[in-house]
Amino acid sequence: MMRSVGTLTRADLADTINRKMGLSRSDSLDLVEAILRHICDALSDGENVKISGFGSFVLRDKKERVGRNPKTGVEVPITPRRVMTFRASQLLKERIANG
Repeated sequence: MMRSVGTLTRADLADTINRKMGLSRSDSLDLVEAILRHICDALSDGENVKISGFGSFVLRDKKERVGRNPKTGVEVPITPRRVMTFRASQLLKERIANG
C-alpha cells in the first residue's frame, strides 16, 4: 500500500516495518509508538535528539522579549519559552536536493 500523497503517517511506518522486518502489524505499530514516545520523552526532559543520517531535534530556550501586534503596533511581552527546531543532516539534505 502506498502512503497518502505528501504525508507519511505512523501507520505507513508500521506498514513498512511489517513488510520489511516481518513483524506483525500490531507489533510494528507498537514499535513505531515506542520509538516516538522515547523521542518525545527525551525532548520533554530537555535532551536534544540526534538521529545519525537523518537529523537533530534541538531545544532552545528563548528569553522574554517585546513583540508588536502587526495590526495595531501595540507592544506586548512575549513570555520566555522553550522551542524545538529540526536540523536535517547533510545526508538528508543531499537526498532531498537530488530527489
